[in-house]
Amino acid sequence: MQQKVKVIRALERGVDVLFEIRRSRAVSLHDLHLRLGLPKATLLRILVTLAKKGLVWQRIADGAWLASHTLTESVARDISETLAEIASAPMAALSARVNWPSVLAAPRLDHVEIIETNSPLLRLDSAILGPVGVALSYIHTATGRAYLSACGDRERDAIIARLRPPNATDGEEQALRAMLADFRARGYSLRDPLFSWPDRNKQAVVRDGRRSMAVAIRVHGEAVAALNITWPSRRVETETVVRRHYQALRDTAEGIGGAYERLAVR
Repeated sequence: MQQKVKVIRALERGVDVLFEIRRSRAVSLHDLHLRLGLPKATLLRILVTLAKKGLVWQRIADGAWLASHTLTESVARDISETLAEIASAPMAALSARVNWPSVLAAPRLDHVEIIETNSPLLRLDSAILGPVGVALSYIHTATGRAYLSACGDRERDAIIARLRPPNATDGEEQALRAMLADFRARGYSLRDPLFSWPDRNKQAVVRDGRRSMAVAIRVHGEAVAALNITWPSRRVETETVVRRHYQALRDTAEGIGGAYERLAVR
């Protein structure tokens, strides 16, 4: 006769929370409360415990909880999911170091997409960034330019071909390539100089009163994403931000890329 054994209710609740996060891919504390019927205080203790064991993590951008891909054997569907997880803690440290917000963006066909931002940690009305999922121009934002200048030649050619307007001149394309080559040589990109092609975000870049500096994140020498710093142009000069914070930005990007490399060879 099989002996009856009681289940551990606390463990059962933890498993339920983990399964719900995996099903949802990204879920808020409030949504977990509605779906599972558990008190928010109980859920928060469970989430903190799961996070401490490396099973879940919390995105800075919106406070959502996601299943971990770094300390488990699970495989991310997209490298950007793992990059965002790896980058959250370094980006929090970066915001404390430079006091300006940042976004992390990953490449898509005709834009780069924000996958994490530390903007909520600073709450600057003059520089609110995000949310996750926002599409940024390759040619009008520092973040897009950082990736486009650092990616491989064939990928760059394909992206430029997709972005090139029907009436664009060869001279305009040459100017774009020269600008990207200059950024590649510097090691960082800026929003300036403005460029003529009517790609997304152009008007925002012209009118929002901000400046940005960005660097590529590389994994095994290949660009996989880009990380920026954004500030109100009226508060500080670009040259001052570059002088004070370029090293911190580059160190953070290198740390994120290195962490991904170490994870990949486990």
